[in-house]
Amino acid sequence: MPKLKVSLLTGRTINQGKGKEQGKLSEEYQNSVSICQMDPEDIKLLKVRENANVKVTTDFGSVIVKAVKSKRAPHSGVVFIPYGPWASVLANPKTHGTGMPSLKGEIAEIEPAITEKVLSLQELLRTCFRR
Repeated sequence: MPKLKVSLLTGRTINQGKGKEQGKLSEEYQNSVSICQMDPEDIKLLKVRENANVKVTTDFGSVIVKAVKSKRAPHSGVVFIPYGPWASVLANPKTHGTGMPSLKGEIAEIEPAITEKVLSLQELLRTCFRR
């Protein structure tokens, strides 16, 4: 099964902000932050189609998200996940005295996860944060 080593970036997006206005339990919000924007060539290298489920893993956790083609390509080897609970699972929890975890440039591995599902927010919180 193909796997890619990538640099993971996180940040705000318009869709994430719009979804948050609908409420964090809304489908719009969850669909806007449970994605991984990838270079179209990297999606091909993984041998998956757009909107296929992929597993993203860092030293701090792993999540299943949807692979979507980035509109800002080319940027092979760099992926983007919008701020939200799915990105938080992957982030280094150490804040180094700043109160904010490192959310840029974490090394990650991505692999196809066709048979696994993207967890709902409630499932993600129970599974990863035990809440």
